[in-house]
Amino acid sequence: MTDLILANVRFTPRRGKGPAPMILALLLGALWCACGGEAAPKVEPGVSVDLARWRSSILSDLSYDVQLRIPADSTRPIEGTEQIRFLLRDGAHDLLLDFVEPSDHIHRVTANDSTIAYEVHDEHIIIPASALDHGNNSITIDFTAGDGSLNRHSDFLYTLFVPDRARFALPVFDQPDLKARFVLTLTVPASWKALSNGPEIERKERGSTATVRFAATRPISTYLFSFVAGKFKTDTAERDGRKFTMYHRETDTAKVARNRDAIFDLHARALAWLEQYTGIPYPFDKFEFALIPSFQYGGMEHPGAILYRAAGLMLDATATQNQLLGRASVIAHETAHMWFGDLVTMKWFNDVWTKEVFANFMAAKIINPSFPDLNHDLRFMMAHHPAAYRVDRTAGANAIRQHLDNLNTAGTLYGAIIYQKAPVVMRQLENIVGPEAFRDGLREYLRQYSYSNATWRDLISILDNLTGEDLDRWSNVWVEEPGRPDIILERKPRVKDAIDMEIEQSDPRNRGRVWPQKLDLLLVYPESTMSRQVNLTTTAAVPVQDVPAPLFVLPNGTGLEYGGFELDRASTGYLLDHLPEIHDELIRGAAWLDLWEAVLDRRAAPIDLMRVALREVADEEVELNLERVLTDTRYLFWSLLTDRERAEIAPELERSLWNRMHTASTPTMKAAVFATYRATALTPPAVRHLGLLWEERETIPGVPLSERDFMALAAELAIRNVADADRLLSQQLARMKNPDRRARFAFVLPALSPDTNARNGFFRSLAAYENRRREPWVLDGIRYLNHPLRRRESLAFITPGLGLLEEIQRTGDIFFPKRWLDALLGQHNSAAASRMVHDFLSEHPGYPSQLRNKILQAADPLFRAARIQSEHQ
Repeated sequence: MTDLILANVRFTPRRGKGPAPMILALLLGALWCACGGEAAPKVEPGVSVDLARWRSSILSDLSYDVQLRIPADSTRPIEGTEQIRFLLRDGAHDLLLDFVEPSDHIHRVTANDSTIAYEVHDEHIIIPASALDHGNNSITIDFTAGDGSLNRHSDFLYTLFVPDRARFALPVFDQPDLKARFVLTLTVPASWKALSNGPEIERKERGSTATVRFAATRPISTYLFSFVAGKFKTDTAERDGRKFTMYHRETDTAKVARNRDAIFDLHARALAWLEQYTGIPYPFDKFEFALIPSFQYGGMEHPGAILYRAAGLMLDATATQNQLLGRASVIAHETAHMWFGDLVTMKWFNDVWTKEVFANFMAAKIINPSFPDLNHDLRFMMAHHPAAYRVDRTAGANAIRQHLDNLNTAGTLYGAIIYQKAPVVMRQLENIVGPEAFRDGLREYLRQYSYSNATWRDLISILDNLTGEDLDRWSNVWVEEPGRPDIILERKPRVKDAIDMEIEQSDPRNRGRVWPQKLDLLLVYPESTMSRQVNLTTTAAVPVQDVPAPLFVLPNGTGLEYGGFELDRASTGYLLDHLPEIHDELIRGAAWLDLWEAVLDRRAAPIDLMRVALREVADEEVELNLERVLTDTRYLFWSLLTDRERAEIAPELERSLWNRMHTASTPTMKAAVFATYRATALTPPAVRHLGLLWEERETIPGVPLSERDFMALAAELAIRNVADADRLLSQQLARMKNPDRRARFAFVLPALSPDTNARNGFFRSLAAYENRRREPWVLDGIRYLNHPLRRRESLAFITPGLGLLEEIQRTGDIFFPKRWLDALLGQHNSAAASRMVHDFLSEHPGYPSQLRNKILQAADPLFRAARIQSEHQ
């Protein structure tokens, strides 16, 4: 055993660290597993589940006192001192601190006031057992902070430590179930402001620097510790006796004035709703948030210091209804995390979905009062089902709850299954338990595990006591298993205009699984609708006998049902001919989703659905439905139609969009149509319109264009190889006023260039880690490189782009690996591109399973589009 451990541990004695010769290192290695007490896990990169379990069994009462000195020059290192206090229950083994940086970043370590010998290897600082006491301990470290998760820009920085990225910057015990109190002191340039989880208690300026001290936090996980520093403006507001502070870098004062009150109001409403629903007052000491340009996510829920993507909250005057809803949702989502995720945190990241599902689930409830005229069942369906289906229909579909051996692969857990499928499943669970009992169960869960950690099984055990249903059986298939059921409708004619129906559930993976759920089967007639509840509990067909023959039958007309629904032929045919005529907006939306599935499964032709889309563009007055149709129309147009079909229908689509853009009843609807017109313009007249809009020689009544709109117009024109494209791009860059947006546009300019060599050079540059550190910028560039109008040239990027995936996952610069894959593959539709992906997978049979699944998820639209294209050649 000792030899095996030593083979996996690279001891690297340091100079000038006291008596630490190799023989001492070898002895420590031997003692690692030979000493008494529970066996310690082997040393390996990352934070393994074995290491996390072992440390949580021996450590408690953690606190960190962190002091960092941040220079104005972002190329200079950040120096720090950190004191870690903890209670140790087992001092028989050496203790591992997590820190990714090499040994030269550690300058001095003391334990319990004595300088000690230590080792640094495999992303850990090893503190010898001889330096530790049974009981209270204190470790002090002088170090150079790592830059990997500090997101440093020329005049600001922000931390993003989820899921295990705190160890990229600081020495910590980087696992969610070792909660700690953090005290932070920052020394920053005097012109900078600073924000962290705890309240600011002192700011002292001395010459060109300022030292800012923050009070101790409540107990939080390391991934929730955060700070922001830089040149920010602040706005404050008071709502219901609570002070809110917003940090931002927006230079457009009119935009700030237009959005400010709505941002504060949405936060206040979310807090009030959550306090009432949970029965627990806001559990942290202050409420502040920062709007970050080009932030990697929509938001991140650091308590007392929430971070948001600036563009998601500071909306343009051309914002669509979905963008307004999106802003309300992300604010409600991050606010809900204060209870679900921050107050009570998952024990290990395999249950990361629990915090995300409750944030999304609660957000859907919270925003309803803010949009009283909205059909919220339709909103819930459109916000969740299409995105979840995009993953769940694929060969790479993952379960909601996934296995995780090491936190360094936690980024592969995230995606639409966690964010979109899980709320659908949770809504089903609420219906099983009952809304009031469900709320009471959540209150008990929050009270019992406050400022601590819990698992999904902990919650299920609480809810199981509140219902007679078998929640374990329900959870096993809906939460622990990947995929969705196929639900097939068959119509059998009887005499005298009557029919029988059969509804059959099947497992697309042929494993005999059954997803228990209740369907409200809608039979729609010219003047009425009949509903029959169907309880799917087996794979046996469920009959609905002797009913009058309807115009069409819909199994998902309430917006809650979940599966791959295959309508009978008569219903599909009727909907292709008459969908825009359906009066009920929820039924119309659900029917569109079913037709979309029929096209992807090659049970309906893309051109037929495009003709339905043209009618919807002209007539649809419900913006949620219109935006769904517009989104799918863009993909239909570029990826599912043949080249001939696209060329033939382009003029009609452009006329329809242009007319609706001018006649739509609301500015938000006009903006949604304009975005699709800009994205699908193909004929010379339409491209000319884009040019005139960019030159400001033409306008869209009621749709004032923003700086971001002009950026997008310039990009679309360049991709279409308009005359003097390089000059146009240079002019766009020169006329941009916001420095953050200008920096982003400058980064992607080579990807937009008409020069193939420039585009190739941009792609090659992304092989270097330092060029991938601005995730949103990188993804923009990859999407521009792989635009449908550049498919042939961009085929060359697919195989090397797939080859970078493991490194991207390892370095974490693109936190969600599927985003890289979506940008790389999502706009391709050829057999050649499909073969490249299949060849890559076949040539790498031992590829990590979670990354393999991500490739299959991202490539599924390509595989389907290539098959559809091949059938129409």
